[in-house]
Amino acid sequence: MSKLKKDLTVSGLTMIAIGACIGSGIFITPSKTFEFLPHHGYVLLAWLIGGIVTYFGAMTFSELGARHPQAGGVYIFLKEGYGDLAGFLYGWIILLVVNTGALAALSMGFADFLGFFGEMSSLTKQIVGISTITILTLINVIGVKISDMFAKVFTGLKLVALLAIILLGLALYNSADLTHTLNFDFSDKPENLTSMMLLAFVGVFWSFGGWHHATYLAGETKNPQSTIPKAMLLGTMTVTIVYILVILAYSLLLPMDGIIGSDRVAGDAVGNVLANGGKLVAIAITISIFGTIGIYTMTAPRIYYAMAKDGVFFKSLADLHPRYGTPYKAMIFQGVWASILIIAFNNFHNLMTFATFMDIIFMALATSTIFIFRSRKSIKGTEIINCIDTPLDSISSEPNNIDSNKTSEEKNTSPQYVLKWYPLIPILYLIVTVAFVINVTLGMDKTTLSGLAILLLGVPVFYFFKRRQEVDS
Repeated sequence: MSKLKKDLTVSGLTMIAIGACIGSGIFITPSKTFEFLPHHGYVLLAWLIGGIVTYFGAMTFSELGARHPQAGGVYIFLKEGYGDLAGFLYGWIILLVVNTGALAALSMGFADFLGFFGEMSSLTKQIVGISTITILTLINVIGVKISDMFAKVFTGLKLVALLAIILLGLALYNSADLTHTLNFDFSDKPENLTSMMLLAFVGVFWSFGGWHHATYLAGETKNPQSTIPKAMLLGTMTVTIVYILVILAYSLLLPMDGIIGSDRVAGDAVGNVLANGGKLVAIAITISIFGTIGIYTMTAPRIYYAMAKDGVFFKSLADLHPRYGTPYKAMIFQGVWASILIIAFNNFHNLMTFATFMDIIFMALATSTIFIFRSRKSIKGTEIINCIDTPLDSISSEPNNIDSNKTSEEKNTSPQYVLKWYPLIPILYLIVTVAFVINVTLGMDKTTLSGLAILLLGVPVFYFFKRRQEVDS
């Protein structure tokens, strides 16, 4: 079998976008946000900005995805915009740092929350994490239809759990033993507000990260030029609303010092008002993380598959399973490396920072490619869809009406979905993400340095594969 099966629809891809975002972050990282910004109003503002910035990114990626409806997503954007080296370095860093780092972090978080029901040694947690990745990799090898169903079920369960936390916060805040003051006086600014806000974005961006995984699956999506924009925009909008309400619920259920000192803020918040509430939340979180690991094991291997097809990676990673039509060797390769990272780091927060910093660098670079594509050829003869003023259901589900005699490049420069308010939207996204990258770089630690070292190592590796490709040809 040489082609990926096109089985994904809008509902399935939207659930993948939501499920890839909602993993462990919203259940854990808000305590860090409050530590940097001990002020309810500014914390909610940080998460709101994170959601808006994410939505702006999704709007930009909607046009990029419509221009390049092939498997690989960001890899394709960077390769077409900046050349083969940029595309390769993204795939390289996704494999060795971002996606595998996220998989390792999620798996360790999964093991940590299982520890809520009984003590586990460090070695046992590592075994649990590696076993989880192995099992979910095998499930995803079976096929994208199974993965689609998996994403819908587990994303639905995690949304129900978050809704329950929101309702508890709103319903029980007025009880006599819970009432505490929320600070929404924005004139009462925390010290070093801008710097602290950018540091808080480590947890915020980690929690919002993953929405662009929908673009990785373009090669297995029905009518990707319309389906991908719908999925990303609906997904990011839903996640932003849910996150803001959940942060508010935490604020209602726990006093400020209770949030800051919590390693499991969701469990502590519910446990503060319900007997065995912590255990109920732990169950919900393990379900959520398990579902997200499943999505991550499915999506990123499509990048390695695309790179191998381009001849700039191990050729065997382009092999599809003869029965299921999935890039099974790429999935297995990813699972092995994620397991190695679990053994090497063995710490959730280090793995989170390790993955988030490098991810945002390449997300910013991918966003900037829209300026390159727009400058190459003006968009003519296509229906321009206003992604702000036009309802999502008005985006046509029919294939783009492009002359079949046009070249592939001409088709890609005439997308069905065109971003309005250009260039304001991508510029605003870049301002926030670049400021975040600069701030983290200025406070560079061993985790950040190790990510940059792996990135630089990718340069000679690229030229090795390039030279081998030239020899083979």
